[in-house]
Amino acid sequence: MQKLLSGLRVVEGSAFIAAPSGGMTLAQLGADVIRFDQIGGGIDYRRWPITETGRSLYWHSLNKGKRSIAVDFKKPEGQEILSQLITAPGETAGLFVSNFPARGWLADEKLRARRRDLIYLNLAGDRHGGSALDYTVNCKVGLPLLSGAGDEPINNPFPAWDVIAGQHIALGLLTAERHRRLSGEGQFVKLTLADVALATMGHLGYLAEAEVNGEGRQAVGNHIFGTFGHDFICRDGERVMIVGVSPNQWQAIIELTRSKEQIDQLASSLNLNFKKEGDRFEAREQLRELFKPWFLQHDFSQVKEALDGAGVCWGPYQSIQQLVENDIDCSEDNPLFDKVEQPGIGSYLMPSNPLDFTGVERESVRPAPLLGQHTDEILAESLGLSSAEIGQLHDNGIVAGAEDSLPSLPNRQPGE
Repeated sequence: MQKLLSGLRVVEGSAFIAAPSGGMTLAQLGADVIRFDQIGGGIDYRRWPITETGRSLYWHSLNKGKRSIAVDFKKPEGQEILSQLITAPGETAGLFVSNFPARGWLADEKLRARRRDLIYLNLAGDRHGGSALDYTVNCKVGLPLLSGAGDEPINNPFPAWDVIAGQHIALGLLTAERHRRLSGEGQFVKLTLADVALATMGHLGYLAEAEVNGEGRQAVGNHIFGTFGHDFICRDGERVMIVGVSPNQWQAIIELTRSKEQIDQLASSLNLNFKKEGDRFEAREQLRELFKPWFLQHDFSQVKEALDGAGVCWGPYQSIQQLVENDIDCSEDNPLFDKVEQPGIGSYLMPSNPLDFTGVERESVRPAPLLGQHTDEILAESLGLSSAEIGQLHDNGIVAGAEDSLPSLPNRQPGE
């Protein structure tokens, strides 16, 4: 954590991945991010993966460094409290991020009537007002048909559009805040998950390829489109990925496998120039077969030493479990990580923001809050409520403090 955004206060009303990750990014850069949830937790509070006692590792991982207020915002009194919090005065306040529908008490016009320079960033599913998740957006833009051999769609387990949207949320909020500092004007910022995917597909040339060349991207298996790269199996069954994008990377592969003569003969027979990335892609299958024997003749330890020695761009295939247990980059040896005690769960490895601002000291990662952990202090400090007023809200079931425990959930299988 690095406190470059210290003093900036953001209110977050969110669920799932994109909006929480945007708020977490701001919190890990030093902003005071106040997340509000329903008393007892929102729709994603117990989302998998969960611990044996039912605590969501998912929820706690996406809410590191934030403060938490628990409010029953189904009631008018709860809505009023949060409306006041969102629009509270202050030069560095009045910033709101949400992926809840911008209607009813969360309508922009209602909140803006309380504070004209409010910055309100709202994430929606698509521009038509429909709901969307990463999987429904991903299938729309065609990427599942590029995985594997292309015989049938294969969903990628990584929620790419959610993650990218989260970074857009952080960027959009900071951009709007700078604009307000210069002009005094707030605004309602719209962002949709579908547009994040569509824009990215355009930026990477996928859309132009289909429109200009008249041919959409085809599935290429474990090859890398437009250049050379593939996985190879070592003699002991371990697998590595090598890539030859730059001229130096390509030359390193040739020197490692002592295949210059064969490469030259192949290029001549196919009338290709392997100094060009595109030509290497054209001959991808022949090149893969040419390099395969070298890997099959060596165990992984030998391959690793040789790849590093030759300067080849490569990576080992390993499971997430292997990454956590064996990879030094996924450990406290890497300044990105700290071993942090998460209340109710225990101590485990937590990453900070991967940006490293060398002019600012890096501090330890802060864990996610307990649900409602900061309710009373937020009501007192941000809204100026007295102890008696806060106590009355507790008595009336409008707000709640930190949870004491979460009931254990029985072991169950996915789909049960």
